[in-house]
Amino acid sequence: MVTATAALARDEDSIHRTLLELGRPVFVVRDGQGVALTIDETAARTAQVLAVVPALRPETLGDAAFRTAHGVTHAYHAGAMANGIASAALVTALANAGFLASYGAAGVVPAKVDAALTRIRRDAPGKPFACNVIHSPSEPALERATVDACLRHTVTCVEASAFLDLTPEIVRYRLTGLTPDGRARHRIIAKVSRAEVAERFLRPAPEPLVRALLDAGEVTAEQAAAARRVPVADDITAEADSGGHTDRRPLTVLLPELIALRDRVQRELGYATPVRVGAAGGIGTPAAAAAAFALGAAYVVTGSINQATVEADQSETTKRLLAGAGVADCEMAPSADMFEMGVDVQVLKRGTMFPGRAKKLYDVYRTFDGVENLPADVRAELEERILRRPLADVWQDCVRFFTERDPGQIARAEGNPKRRMALIFRWYLGLSSGWSISGAPDRTADYQIWCGPAMGAFNDWVAGTYLAAPAHRHAAELASQLMRGAAFAARVHQLRLAGVRLPAASATYVPTPGRQS
Repeated sequence: MVTATAALARDEDSIHRTLLELGRPVFVVRDGQGVALTIDETAARTAQVLAVVPALRPETLGDAAFRTAHGVTHAYHAGAMANGIASAALVTALANAGFLASYGAAGVVPAKVDAALTRIRRDAPGKPFACNVIHSPSEPALERATVDACLRHTVTCVEASAFLDLTPEIVRYRLTGLTPDGRARHRIIAKVSRAEVAERFLRPAPEPLVRALLDAGEVTAEQAAAARRVPVADDITAEADSGGHTDRRPLTVLLPELIALRDRVQRELGYATPVRVGAAGGIGTPAAAAAAFALGAAYVVTGSINQATVEADQSETTKRLLAGAGVADCEMAPSADMFEMGVDVQVLKRGTMFPGRAKKLYDVYRTFDGVENLPADVRAELEERILRRPLADVWQDCVRFFTERDPGQIARAEGNPKRRMALIFRWYLGLSSGWSISGAPDRTADYQIWCGPAMGAFNDWVAGTYLAAPAHRHAAELASQLMRGAAFAARVHQLRLAGVRLPAASATYVPTPGRQS
Protein backbone atom coordinates (compact mmCIF):
# COMPACT_ATOMS: atom_id res chain seq x y z
CA MET A 1 0.00 0.00 0.00
CA VAL A 2 1.33 3.45 -0.97
CA THR A 3 1.26 5.89 1.92
CA ALA A 4 0.32 9.54 1.53
CA THR A 5 3.91 10.53 2.30
CA ALA A 6 5.27 8.19 -0.38
CA ALA A 7 2.86 9.68 -2.94
CA LEU A 8 4.36 13.15 -2.49
CA ALA A 9 7.12 14.03 -4.98
CA ARG A 10 9.93 16.13 -3.55
CA ASP A 11 13.14 15.25 -5.42
CA GLU A 12 13.91 15.97 -9.10
CA ASP A 13 13.24 12.45 -10.38
CA SER A 14 9.93 11.96 -8.60
CA ILE A 15 8.75 15.47 -9.57
CA HIS A 16 9.61 14.71 -13.20
CA ARG A 17 7.69 11.41 -13.09
CA THR A 18 4.72 13.19 -11.54
CA LEU A 19 4.67 15.85 -14.25
CA LEU A 20 4.76 13.13 -16.91
CA GLU A 21 1.39 11.80 -15.75
CA LEU A 22 -0.31 14.06 -18.27
CA GLY A 23 -3.69 12.38 -17.97
CA ARG A 24 -4.07 13.28 -14.29
CA PRO A 25 -4.27 16.60 -12.40
CA VAL A 26 -1.19 17.69 -10.45
CA PHE A 27 -1.56 19.11 -6.95
CA VAL A 28 1.06 21.34 -5.35
CA VAL A 29 0.84 20.87 -1.58
CA ARG A 30 2.61 21.92 1.61
CA ASP A 31 2.96 19.70 4.66
CA GLY A 32 5.31 19.54 7.61
CA GLN A 33 8.24 18.62 5.34
CA GLY A 34 7.72 21.44 2.88
CA VAL A 35 6.30 21.77 -0.63
CA ALA A 36 5.67 18.72 -2.81
CA LEU A 37 3.80 17.61 -5.95
CA THR A 38 1.34 14.76 -6.23
CA ILE A 39 -1.22 13.21 -8.55
CA ASP A 40 -2.81 11.34 -5.64
CA GLU A 41 -5.98 13.11 -4.52
CA THR A 42 -5.96 11.22 -1.23
CA ALA A 43 -2.45 12.42 -0.50
CA ALA A 44 -3.42 15.96 -1.50
CA ARG A 45 -6.19 15.97 1.12
CA THR A 46 -3.65 15.36 3.89
CA ALA A 47 -1.83 18.62 3.19
CA GLN A 48 -2.47 22.25 2.29
CA VAL A 49 -3.16 22.57 -1.45
CA LEU A 50 -1.30 25.54 -2.94
CA ALA A 51 -2.09 25.06 -6.62
CA VAL A 52 -3.72 22.61 -9.01
CA VAL A 53 -3.18 22.16 -12.74
CA PRO A 54 -5.60 19.98 -14.70
CA ALA A 55 -4.86 16.95 -16.82
CA LEU A 56 -3.35 17.98 -20.15
CA ARG A 57 -3.03 15.26 -22.74
CA PRO A 58 -1.33 15.89 -26.11
CA GLU A 59 -4.60 15.12 -27.88
CA THR A 60 -6.26 18.13 -26.22
CA LEU A 61 -3.75 20.74 -27.36
CA GLY A 62 -4.94 23.22 -29.95
CA ASP A 63 -8.38 23.55 -31.50
CA ALA A 64 -10.71 20.56 -31.29
CA ALA A 65 -12.42 21.83 -34.45
CA PHE A 66 -9.20 21.23 -36.41
CA ARG A 67 -9.05 17.63 -35.23
CA THR A 68 -12.72 17.07 -36.04
CA ALA A 69 -12.64 18.73 -39.45
CA HIS A 70 -9.60 16.79 -40.61
CA GLY A 71 -10.41 13.54 -38.81
CA VAL A 72 -7.12 13.38 -36.89
CA THR A 73 -6.21 12.75 -33.26
CA HIS A 74 -3.82 15.69 -32.78
CA ALA A 75 -3.72 19.35 -33.80
CA TYR A 76 -0.53 18.65 -35.70
CA HIS A 77 0.28 18.94 -39.39
CA ALA A 78 3.44 17.75 -41.15
CA GLY A 79 3.74 20.31 -43.91
CA ALA A 80 4.66 19.67 -47.51
CA MET A 81 8.28 19.49 -48.61
CA ALA A 82 8.69 19.96 -52.35
CA ASN A 83 9.97 17.47 -54.93
CA GLY A 84 8.30 14.64 -53.08
CA ILE A 85 10.59 14.93 -50.04
CA ALA A 86 7.36 14.75 -48.06
CA SER A 87 6.92 11.36 -49.66
CA ALA A 88 3.99 8.98 -49.96
CA ALA A 89 5.68 6.85 -47.30
CA LEU A 90 5.93 9.80 -44.91
CA VAL A 91 2.30 10.81 -45.46
CA THR A 92 1.14 7.22 -45.04
CA ALA A 93 3.07 6.70 -41.80
CA LEU A 94 1.64 9.86 -40.25
CA ALA A 95 -1.90 9.25 -41.53
CA ASN A 96 -1.96 5.76 -40.05
CA ALA A 97 -0.79 7.20 -36.72
CA GLY A 98 -3.58 9.79 -36.61
CA PHE A 99 -1.66 12.84 -37.82
CA LEU A 100 -2.31 15.07 -40.83
CA ALA A 101 0.48 15.25 -43.43
CA SER A 102 0.82 16.81 -46.87
CA TYR A 103 2.37 15.10 -49.86
CA GLY A 104 5.10 17.32 -51.37
CA ALA A 105 3.77 17.61 -54.92
CA ALA A 106 5.55 20.87 -55.73
CA GLY A 107 8.03 20.34 -58.55
CA VAL A 108 6.88 16.76 -59.17
CA VAL A 109 5.78 15.77 -62.68
CA PRO A 110 2.08 14.86 -62.97
CA ALA A 111 2.67 11.13 -63.53
CA LYS A 112 4.60 10.86 -60.26
CA VAL A 113 1.97 12.85 -58.38
CA ASP A 114 -0.64 10.39 -59.66
CA ALA A 115 1.48 7.44 -58.54
CA ALA A 116 2.06 8.94 -55.08
CA LEU A 117 -1.62 9.69 -54.48
CA THR A 118 -2.51 6.18 -55.60
CA ARG A 119 0.00 4.73 -53.15
CA ILE A 120 -1.27 6.84 -50.25
CA ARG A 121 -4.84 5.77 -50.95
CA ARG A 122 -3.70 2.13 -51.02
CA ASP A 123 -1.47 2.17 -47.93
CA ALA A 124 -3.61 4.46 -45.74
CA PRO A 125 -7.14 3.53 -46.83
CA GLY A 126 -9.77 5.89 -45.54
CA LYS A 127 -7.26 7.98 -43.59
CA PRO A 128 -7.16 11.77 -44.01
CA PHE A 129 -4.19 13.42 -45.71
CA ALA A 130 -3.41 16.49 -47.79
CA CYS A 131 -1.59 17.25 -51.03
CA ASN A 132 0.46 20.37 -51.63
CA VAL A 133 -0.55 22.83 -54.34
CA ILE A 134 2.22 25.40 -54.78
CA HIS A 135 1.83 28.62 -56.70
CA SER A 136 4.38 28.56 -59.51
CA PRO A 137 4.08 31.73 -61.62
CA SER A 138 6.66 30.42 -64.07
CA GLU A 139 4.95 27.02 -64.46
CA PRO A 140 1.15 27.49 -64.35
CA ALA A 141 0.62 24.18 -66.15
CA LEU A 142 1.99 22.30 -63.15
CA GLU A 143 -0.38 24.03 -60.76
CA ARG A 144 -3.32 23.00 -62.93
CA ALA A 145 -2.02 19.45 -63.27
CA THR A 146 -1.72 19.10 -59.48
CA VAL A 147 -5.28 20.33 -58.94
CA ASP A 148 -6.48 17.92 -61.64
CA ALA A 149 -4.70 15.05 -59.88
CA CYS A 150 -6.28 15.97 -56.54
CA LEU A 151 -9.72 15.99 -58.13
CA ARG A 152 -9.15 12.65 -59.87
CA HIS A 153 -8.01 11.01 -56.65
CA THR A 154 -10.76 12.68 -54.57
CA VAL A 155 -8.21 14.37 -52.32
CA THR A 156 -10.36 16.40 -49.96
CA CYS A 157 -7.64 18.64 -48.50
CA VAL A 158 -4.82 20.61 -50.09
CA GLU A 159 -2.08 22.73 -48.57
CA ALA A 160 -1.74 25.89 -50.66
CA SER A 161 1.72 27.41 -50.36
CA ALA A 162 3.81 30.25 -51.83
CA PHE A 163 0.71 32.05 -53.14
CA LEU A 164 1.07 35.78 -53.66
CA ASP A 165 -2.53 36.06 -54.83
CA LEU A 166 -5.43 33.73 -55.54
CA THR A 167 -5.26 31.85 -58.83
CA PRO A 168 -8.02 30.26 -60.91
CA GLU A 169 -6.73 26.78 -60.05
CA ILE A 170 -6.87 27.06 -56.27
CA VAL A 171 -10.32 28.68 -56.51
CA ARG A 172 -11.46 25.94 -58.91
CA TYR A 173 -10.45 23.30 -56.38
CA ARG A 174 -12.39 25.02 -53.61
CA LEU A 175 -15.52 25.65 -55.64
CA THR A 176 -15.83 22.20 -57.20
CA GLY A 177 -16.21 20.84 -53.69
CA LEU A 178 -19.06 23.18 -52.68
CA THR A 179 -22.59 21.92 -52.15
CA PRO A 180 -25.57 24.20 -52.88
CA ASP A 181 -26.01 24.88 -49.14
CA GLY A 182 -22.41 26.12 -48.86
CA ARG A 183 -20.74 23.07 -47.31
CA ALA A 184 -17.19 22.58 -48.56
CA ARG A 185 -16.05 19.06 -49.39
CA HIS A 186 -12.66 20.39 -50.50
CA ARG A 187 -10.69 21.88 -47.62
CA ILE A 188 -7.79 24.31 -48.11
CA ILE A 189 -4.99 24.98 -45.64
CA ALA A 190 -3.31 28.17 -46.84
CA LYS A 191 0.27 28.68 -45.70
CA VAL A 192 1.03 32.41 -45.71
CA SER A 193 3.47 34.87 -44.20
CA ARG A 194 1.74 38.16 -45.02
CA ALA A 195 -1.54 39.59 -43.82
CA GLU A 196 -2.58 40.83 -47.27
CA VAL A 197 -2.26 37.30 -48.67
CA ALA A 198 -4.02 35.80 -45.65
CA GLU A 199 -6.98 38.14 -46.15
CA ARG A 200 -7.50 36.86 -49.70
CA PHE A 201 -7.90 33.33 -48.32
CA LEU A 202 -10.05 34.52 -45.41
CA ARG A 203 -12.63 36.09 -47.71
CA PRO A 204 -14.88 34.50 -50.33
CA ALA A 205 -13.38 33.96 -53.77
CA PRO A 206 -13.34 37.16 -55.87
CA GLU A 207 -16.32 37.51 -58.20
CA PRO A 208 -14.20 37.95 -61.37
CA LEU A 209 -12.39 34.67 -60.75
CA VAL A 210 -15.62 32.86 -59.98
CA ARG A 211 -17.33 34.31 -63.05
CA ALA A 212 -14.44 33.28 -65.30
CA LEU A 213 -14.58 29.72 -63.97
CA LEU A 214 -18.35 29.65 -64.47
CA ASP A 215 -18.06 30.97 -68.04
CA ALA A 216 -15.41 28.33 -68.79
CA GLY A 217 -17.67 25.56 -67.51
CA GLU A 218 -15.24 24.71 -64.70
CA VAL A 219 -17.85 25.19 -61.96
CA THR A 220 -21.63 25.11 -61.82
CA ALA A 221 -23.97 28.03 -61.23
CA GLU A 222 -24.90 26.54 -57.81
CA GLN A 223 -21.22 26.35 -56.83
CA ALA A 224 -20.62 29.91 -58.00
CA ALA A 225 -23.54 31.12 -55.88
CA ALA A 226 -22.39 29.15 -52.82
CA ALA A 227 -18.89 30.64 -53.18
CA ARG A 228 -20.19 33.96 -51.84
CA ARG A 229 -20.90 32.41 -48.44
CA VAL A 230 -17.62 30.63 -47.65
CA PRO A 231 -13.98 31.68 -47.27
CA VAL A 232 -11.45 30.33 -49.72
CA ALA A 233 -9.57 28.53 -46.92
CA ASP A 234 -10.63 26.56 -43.85
CA ASP A 235 -7.27 27.02 -42.15
CA ILE A 236 -4.57 29.67 -42.38
CA THR A 237 -1.04 28.65 -41.40
CA ALA A 238 1.12 31.53 -40.21
CA GLU A 239 4.48 30.64 -41.74
CA ALA A 240 7.26 32.31 -39.78
CA ASP A 241 11.01 31.57 -40.08
CA SER A 242 10.84 28.30 -41.99
CA GLY A 243 12.78 26.30 -44.54
CA GLY A 244 12.17 26.95 -48.24
CA HIS A 245 9.88 29.87 -49.11
CA THR A 246 9.78 32.20 -46.12
CA ASP A 247 9.74 35.87 -45.17
CA ARG A 248 11.54 34.91 -41.93
CA ARG A 249 9.05 36.82 -39.80
CA PRO A 250 8.95 36.18 -36.03
CA LEU A 251 6.12 33.86 -35.05
CA THR A 252 5.34 35.98 -31.99
CA VAL A 253 4.52 38.87 -34.34
CA LEU A 254 2.96 37.05 -37.29
CA LEU A 255 0.61 34.65 -35.48
CA PRO A 256 -1.18 37.27 -33.34
CA GLU A 257 -1.44 39.53 -36.40
CA LEU A 258 -3.19 36.85 -38.45
CA ILE A 259 -5.45 35.81 -35.55
CA ALA A 260 -6.53 39.45 -35.14
CA LEU A 261 -7.14 39.70 -38.91
CA ARG A 262 -9.19 36.49 -38.83
CA ASP A 263 -11.28 37.87 -35.98
CA ARG A 264 -11.96 41.14 -37.86
CA VAL A 265 -13.06 39.30 -41.00
CA GLN A 266 -15.18 36.90 -38.93
CA ARG A 267 -16.98 39.82 -37.23
CA GLU A 268 -17.63 41.35 -40.63
CA LEU A 269 -18.78 38.24 -42.51
CA GLY A 270 -20.06 35.97 -39.74
CA TYR A 271 -19.08 32.60 -41.17
CA ALA A 272 -20.86 29.64 -39.60
CA THR A 273 -17.44 28.08 -39.00
CA PRO A 274 -14.60 30.53 -38.31
CA VAL A 275 -11.31 30.01 -40.14
CA ARG A 276 -8.67 28.44 -37.91
CA VAL A 277 -5.13 29.85 -37.67
CA GLY A 278 -2.14 27.58 -37.10
CA ALA A 279 1.58 28.11 -36.63
CA ALA A 280 4.58 27.05 -38.74
CA GLY A 281 8.21 28.02 -38.84
CA GLY A 282 10.56 27.27 -35.97
CA ILE A 283 8.46 24.39 -34.59
CA GLY A 284 11.23 21.93 -33.79
CA THR A 285 11.00 21.48 -30.02
CA PRO A 286 8.25 20.90 -27.45
CA ALA A 287 8.84 24.38 -26.02
CA ALA A 288 8.30 25.97 -29.44
CA ALA A 289 5.09 23.99 -30.03
CA ALA A 290 3.80 24.83 -26.54
CA ALA A 291 4.59 28.51 -27.13
CA ALA A 292 2.63 28.46 -30.40
CA PHE A 293 -0.38 26.93 -28.68
CA ALA A 294 -0.08 29.50 -25.88
CA LEU A 295 -0.18 32.24 -28.53
CA GLY A 296 -3.50 30.87 -29.76
CA ALA A 297 -2.46 28.54 -32.58
CA ALA A 298 -5.22 26.11 -33.53
CA TYR A 299 -2.56 23.64 -34.68
CA VAL A 300 1.19 23.46 -35.26
CA VAL A 301 3.02 22.60 -38.47
CA THR A 302 6.44 20.98 -38.73
CA GLY A 303 8.63 20.94 -41.81
CA SER A 304 12.41 20.98 -41.62
CA ILE A 305 12.63 18.31 -38.93
CA ASN A 306 10.71 15.82 -41.07
CA GLN A 307 13.35 15.92 -43.82
CA ALA A 308 15.71 13.89 -41.69
CA THR A 309 13.16 11.16 -40.94
CA VAL A 310 13.37 7.61 -42.23
CA GLU A 311 10.31 8.07 -44.46
CA ALA A 312 11.41 11.33 -46.11
CA ASP A 313 12.63 11.04 -49.69
CA GLN A 314 16.07 12.44 -48.95
CA SER A 315 19.43 10.73 -49.33
CA GLU A 316 21.25 9.37 -46.32
CA THR A 317 24.02 11.90 -46.97
CA THR A 318 21.55 14.78 -46.74
CA LYS A 319 19.91 13.35 -43.64
CA ARG A 320 23.30 13.23 -41.93
CA LEU A 321 23.93 16.86 -42.91
CA LEU A 322 20.56 17.84 -41.48
CA ALA A 323 21.19 15.87 -38.28
CA GLY A 324 24.41 17.85 -37.80
CA ALA A 325 22.86 21.29 -38.42
CA GLY A 326 22.82 24.04 -35.82
CA VAL A 327 20.34 26.88 -35.43
CA ALA A 328 22.66 29.32 -37.27
CA ASP A 329 23.46 27.02 -40.19
CA CYS A 330 20.82 28.37 -42.62
CA GLU A 331 21.00 31.02 -45.33
CA MET A 332 18.76 32.57 -47.99
CA ALA A 333 19.36 31.70 -51.66
CA PRO A 334 17.51 32.26 -54.97
CA SER A 335 14.58 29.93 -55.58
CA ALA A 336 14.10 27.87 -58.72
CA ASP A 337 10.37 28.44 -59.15
CA MET A 338 10.47 32.23 -58.66
CA PHE A 339 14.01 32.93 -59.84
CA GLU A 340 13.17 35.81 -62.20
CA MET A 341 11.18 37.55 -59.45
CA GLY A 342 14.16 37.55 -57.09
CA VAL A 343 12.40 35.39 -54.49
CA ASP A 344 14.65 33.54 -52.06
CA VAL A 345 14.32 30.31 -50.12
CA GLN A 346 15.99 29.35 -46.85
CA VAL A 347 18.49 26.50 -47.21
CA LEU A 348 21.17 24.69 -45.26
CA LYS A 349 24.61 26.24 -45.72
CA ARG A 350 26.66 23.86 -43.60
CA GLY A 351 28.26 21.17 -45.74
CA THR A 352 27.23 22.67 -49.09
CA MET A 353 28.28 25.58 -51.33
CA PHE A 354 24.87 25.93 -52.93
CA PRO A 355 23.85 29.29 -51.38
CA GLY A 356 26.91 31.12 -52.72
CA ARG A 357 26.70 29.53 -56.15
CA ALA A 358 22.98 30.22 -56.50
CA LYS A 359 23.53 33.87 -55.57
CA LYS A 360 26.25 34.10 -58.21
CA LEU A 361 23.78 32.93 -60.86
CA TYR A 362 21.23 35.52 -59.82
CA ASP A 363 23.86 38.29 -59.86
CA VAL A 364 24.81 37.30 -63.41
CA TYR A 365 21.15 37.20 -64.42
CA ARG A 366 20.58 40.72 -63.14
CA THR A 367 23.75 42.08 -64.76
CA PHE A 368 23.58 40.66 -68.30
CA ASP A 369 20.86 40.38 -70.96
CA GLY A 370 21.69 36.86 -72.11
CA VAL A 371 24.34 34.16 -72.06
CA GLU A 372 25.62 35.42 -75.40
CA ASN A 373 26.66 38.66 -73.68
CA LEU A 374 28.66 37.05 -70.89
CA PRO A 375 32.35 38.01 -70.62
CA ALA A 376 34.71 35.10 -71.19
CA ASP A 377 35.81 34.90 -67.55
CA VAL A 378 32.22 34.88 -66.26
CA ARG A 379 31.20 32.25 -68.77
CA ALA A 380 34.19 30.09 -67.83
CA GLU A 381 33.37 30.33 -64.11
CA LEU A 382 29.77 29.28 -64.71
CA GLU A 383 30.65 26.38 -66.99
CA GLU A 384 33.59 25.06 -64.98
CA ARG A 385 32.72 25.71 -61.32
CA ILE A 386 28.91 25.85 -61.06
CA LEU A 387 27.11 24.26 -64.01
CA ARG A 388 30.07 22.00 -64.86
CA ARG A 389 28.74 21.79 -68.40
CA PRO A 390 28.80 24.04 -71.49
CA LEU A 391 25.93 26.51 -71.52
CA ALA A 392 24.78 25.19 -74.91
CA ASP A 393 24.47 21.67 -73.50
CA VAL A 394 22.48 22.93 -70.52
CA TRP A 395 20.08 24.70 -72.87
CA GLN A 396 19.49 21.49 -74.79
CA ASP A 397 18.69 19.79 -71.49
CA CYS A 398 16.18 22.57 -70.77
CA VAL A 399 14.52 22.04 -74.16
CA ARG A 400 14.14 18.31 -73.54
CA PHE A 401 12.92 18.83 -69.97
CA PHE A 402 10.28 21.47 -70.69
CA THR A 403 9.10 19.81 -73.89
CA GLU A 404 7.78 17.02 -71.65
CA ARG A 405 6.84 19.10 -68.62
CA ASP A 406 5.63 22.51 -69.88
CA PRO A 407 6.31 23.28 -73.59
CA GLY A 408 5.11 26.84 -73.12
CA GLN A 409 8.32 27.62 -71.25
CA ILE A 410 10.42 27.02 -74.38
CA ALA A 411 8.00 28.92 -76.59
CA ARG A 412 8.19 31.97 -74.31
CA ALA A 413 12.00 31.84 -74.39
CA GLU A 414 12.20 31.99 -78.19
CA GLY A 415 13.62 35.36 -79.16
CA ASN A 416 14.06 36.32 -75.50
CA PRO A 417 17.72 35.86 -74.47
CA LYS A 418 17.04 37.00 -70.90
CA ARG A 419 14.36 34.38 -70.38
CA ARG A 420 16.55 31.73 -71.98
CA MET A 421 19.32 32.61 -69.53
CA ALA A 422 16.84 32.30 -66.64
CA LEU A 423 15.85 28.79 -67.76
CA ILE A 424 19.52 27.78 -68.01
CA PHE A 425 20.20 29.00 -64.49
CA ARG A 426 17.00 27.39 -63.20
CA TRP A 427 18.40 24.11 -64.59
CA TYR A 428 21.05 24.25 -61.85
CA LEU A 429 18.65 25.44 -59.16
CA GLY A 430 16.16 22.73 -60.03
CA LEU A 431 18.65 19.88 -60.23
CA SER A 432 20.44 20.87 -57.03
CA SER A 433 17.56 19.66 -54.87
CA GLY A 434 17.42 16.49 -56.98
CA TRP A 435 21.10 15.85 -56.33
CA SER A 436 20.37 16.17 -52.61
CA ILE A 437 17.49 13.71 -52.85
CA SER A 438 19.44 11.13 -54.87
CA GLY A 439 22.65 11.64 -52.92
CA ALA A 440 24.75 12.31 -56.05
CA PRO A 441 28.27 11.82 -54.68
CA ASP A 442 29.96 14.16 -57.16
CA ARG A 443 27.54 17.00 -56.40
CA THR A 444 27.56 17.16 -52.60
CA ALA A 445 28.82 20.75 -52.69
CA ASP A 446 25.79 21.68 -54.82
CA TYR A 447 23.06 20.16 -52.65
CA GLN A 448 20.09 22.49 -52.19
CA ILE A 449 18.58 21.48 -48.85
CA TRP A 450 15.57 23.51 -47.74
CA CYS A 451 15.98 24.06 -44.03
CA GLY A 452 15.03 26.46 -41.25
CA PRO A 453 16.49 27.03 -37.77
CA ALA A 454 13.97 24.56 -36.29
CA MET A 455 16.27 21.80 -37.54
CA GLY A 456 19.12 22.98 -35.33
CA ALA A 457 16.80 23.47 -32.35
CA PHE A 458 15.49 19.93 -32.79
CA ASN A 459 19.04 18.55 -32.96
CA ASP A 460 19.92 20.36 -29.73
CA TRP A 461 16.82 18.96 -28.02
CA VAL A 462 17.47 15.32 -28.99
CA ALA A 463 21.25 15.41 -28.52
CA GLY A 464 22.32 12.39 -26.46
CA THR A 465 18.97 10.63 -26.93
CA TYR A 466 17.88 7.83 -29.24
CA LEU A 467 16.52 10.42 -31.70
CA ALA A 468 19.99 11.85 -32.33
CA ALA A 469 20.54 9.16 -34.99
CA PRO A 470 18.63 9.69 -38.28
CA ALA A 471 17.91 5.95 -38.40
CA HIS A 472 15.64 6.35 -35.34
CA ARG A 473 13.77 9.39 -36.63
CA HIS A 474 10.46 8.03 -37.79
CA ALA A 475 7.96 10.72 -38.73
CA ALA A 476 5.14 9.50 -36.49
CA GLU A 477 7.56 9.05 -33.58
CA LEU A 478 8.73 12.65 -33.93
CA ALA A 479 5.15 13.88 -34.02
CA SER A 480 4.19 11.89 -30.91
CA GLN A 481 7.26 12.94 -28.94
CA LEU A 482 6.91 16.58 -29.94
CA MET A 483 3.23 16.76 -28.97
CA ARG A 484 3.75 14.89 -25.71
CA GLY A 485 6.67 17.19 -24.94
CA ALA A 486 4.51 20.22 -25.78
CA ALA A 487 1.85 19.09 -23.30
CA PHE A 488 4.57 18.58 -20.68
CA ALA A 489 6.02 22.05 -21.38
CA ALA A 490 2.56 23.61 -21.14
CA ARG A 491 1.99 21.92 -17.78
CA VAL A 492 5.32 23.25 -16.48
CA HIS A 493 4.35 26.72 -17.71
CA GLN A 494 1.00 26.53 -15.90
CA LEU A 495 2.76 25.70 -12.64
CA ARG A 496 5.24 28.53 -13.09
CA LEU A 497 2.38 30.97 -13.72
CA ALA A 498 0.98 29.82 -10.37
CA GLY A 499 4.28 30.75 -8.75
CA VAL A 500 5.62 27.22 -8.38
CA ARG A 501 9.38 26.85 -8.61
CA LEU A 502 10.50 23.59 -10.20
CA PRO A 503 13.98 22.09 -10.28
CA ALA A 504 15.44 22.65 -13.77
CA ALA A 505 16.12 18.96 -14.40
CA SER A 506 12.54 18.00 -13.58
CA ALA A 507 11.02 20.60 -15.92
CA THR A 508 12.58 19.36 -19.17
CA TYR A 509 10.99 16.73 -21.41
CA VAL A 510 13.50 14.25 -22.79
CA PRO A 511 12.34 11.89 -25.58
CA THR A 512 12.46 8.27 -24.50
CA PRO A 513 11.66 5.20 -26.64
CA GLY A 514 8.11 4.01 -26.12
CA ARG A 515 7.02 7.24 -24.45
CA GLN A 516 4.32 8.48 -26.79
CA SER A 517 0.95 10.12 -26.53
